[in-house]
Amino acid sequence: MERRQNAGKGFGNMGIFRRMTGALARFMYGRNGADQLCQAMVWGYIILFGLEFIFGAALKMRLPAQIFNGAGLVLLLLVLFRILSKNRYKRQAENQKWVNFVWRLKSRRQGARARHADKDHRYFTCKNCKTICRVPVGKGKIVITCPKCGAQIQAKT
Repeated sequence: MERRQNAGKGFGNMGIFRRMTGALARFMYGRNGADQLCQAMVWGYIILFGLEFIFGAALKMRLPAQIFNGAGLVLLLLVLFRILSKNRYKRQAENQKWVNFVWRLKSRRQGARARHADKDHRYFTCKNCKTICRVPVGKGKIVITCPKCGAQIQAKT
């Protein structure tokens, strides 16, 4: 019976941790929190911290170590600002730009890998609009008309 009356007090059932979790949840309500851009910035901070250690402790080069330390501190402050920011619309727009940038890099690399694996076609890039044009292999010397801008490319397949 006494055990039930003391429930929620002390460390027996972790009541203090539940209260701290609730207080943190109330504090973070309406704030941006951690997103993909914050995660990338934290990884950047970890890399800068490693470079600072390498240049400072291992190579005894103080100036580069201080530069990496300052850049890492600025990056860490930006991460905290983004996490605690209440202007969620701006932070979400920034995060969306970052996600689109990463997606473009990944899709460009995957497309290049797929084009390299394709042995049935040759790929040419239009000099005007940078569109990639696909042509079957073995057609000889041909003139390719870009489907996007209409420019002509003379090539051998």
